[in-house]
Amino acid sequence: MLEGFIRHIREKNILDFSARYLLAISGGLDSTALAHLLHRSGISFCMAHCNFNLRGEESDGDEHFVRMLASQFGLQVHVKSFDTQTYGSEKGISTQMAARELRYQWFSELLQQEDYKGLIVAHHADDQIETVLLNLLRGTGIEGLYGMSENREKIIRPLLPFSRSSLEEFAANEGITWREDSSNATIDYKRNYIRHQVVPQLKGFDPGALSLLQHSFDRVKDTGKAFFYLHDLWAARHVRHEEGFQYLELAALEKAPGKKSLLFYWLRPYGFSFQQLDDVLAALERKEAGKVFQTAEYALNLDREHLILGSSSEEFVESCIEVSAIEVNIGNDVYDLLVLDPPAAPPASSAEAMLDREKLNFPLKIRSWQQGGRFRPLGMKNFKKISDVLIDMKLPLIHKKNVKVLCSGDDIVWVIGVRIDDRYKITPATQSALYFKKRRTIKD
Repeated sequence: MLEGFIRHIREKNILDFSARYLLAISGGLDSTALAHLLHRSGISFCMAHCNFNLRGEESDGDEHFVRMLASQFGLQVHVKSFDTQTYGSEKGISTQMAARELRYQWFSELLQQEDYKGLIVAHHADDQIETVLLNLLRGTGIEGLYGMSENREKIIRPLLPFSRSSLEEFAANEGITWREDSSNATIDYKRNYIRHQVVPQLKGFDPGALSLLQHSFDRVKDTGKAFFYLHDLWAARHVRHEEGFQYLELAALEKAPGKKSLLFYWLRPYGFSFQQLDDVLAALERKEAGKVFQTAEYALNLDREHLILGSSSEEFVESCIEVSAIEVNIGNDVYDLLVLDPPAAPPASSAEAMLDREKLNFPLKIRSWQQGGRFRPLGMKNFKKISDVLIDMKLPLIHKKNVKVLCSGDDIVWVIGVRIDDRYKITPATQSALYFKKRRTIKD
């Protein structure tokens, strides 16, 4: 066992023999056997033990055992006592989850304070199988079949190739003692049920079941890596980024296999769930242009030719432009405010505006447009609702929500980025103009 362990950590470059690590140790078989393997391998490490105060004298006995083992090895040991049940009650989470949060918060603090290279934990091959089976029961995606990584975010698992039975054999041959956690015998928890009821059945059906399952999971993991590589290529080709929004052409989905997975791994970073995509795909099938799907911070708008992703509209804080202002931020755009005496030719783009300055009443105001709001679009003699103008433009709903207006008194003088009001345009009689010249767009 020792030779196989050393060969494994050297071949996979899992541990650095010149670095110092922190070992999470409970006093049970797995972590105690790992402590002996690390010590005999020459790895430099200290121990960290959590007393969760959940099993009375048993918990205190575990702490005493770990302290004695650290003394035997001549190692430093960190010990912390937790009021786990109170913490779980205050957080509204299970005792198991409370213990997990508490220990990893503390381990993270120790890693930073003591400058350890990483946290070593004693998860082994049996734990790996249990984890994947648990993930399957939770309705996992492809990543849930990966299981635990040997080295991720400073958490190191050097025992993943080794079974619990091999650890028991190593401990028996070397005369190593450990502590038994009585709570591990109960089947009240899902993991324990899988450990005591499901895994033995698999082993009884085929002695090599765990090894075969692990082989299958490794193949799935490699397939998953290929999928994500190809997904990234697909997204780079079909998802366009523009001024804080992302656009996916509907045509890119029509004949694509695995539409739901393609969408999910595009939208997952923005808080969308796999279940939400059933509604998205149903809306696509029914061609429900204008439909919007939301998470806490993002909105997905089904438009005629695109799915458009952007930040959810937040309450816009009204701002003012004083007569002395020389620049203004409107959304993500920065404008220079230029006074032109005499005025120049009006800009061709609706992204900019040139207004008759003598007709403006300062301070000007920038606010969100409101239903029922009216103005006289440039070139028209009659007033028109802003909402009707936006409909005529076939502007996607997600963009409509972000439209702002520039006001002079009660008048809307510019639906920003859309059109100015005809009453405030430059005419031959205009003596002075205020030019909103777009300088740049702030990237998200």
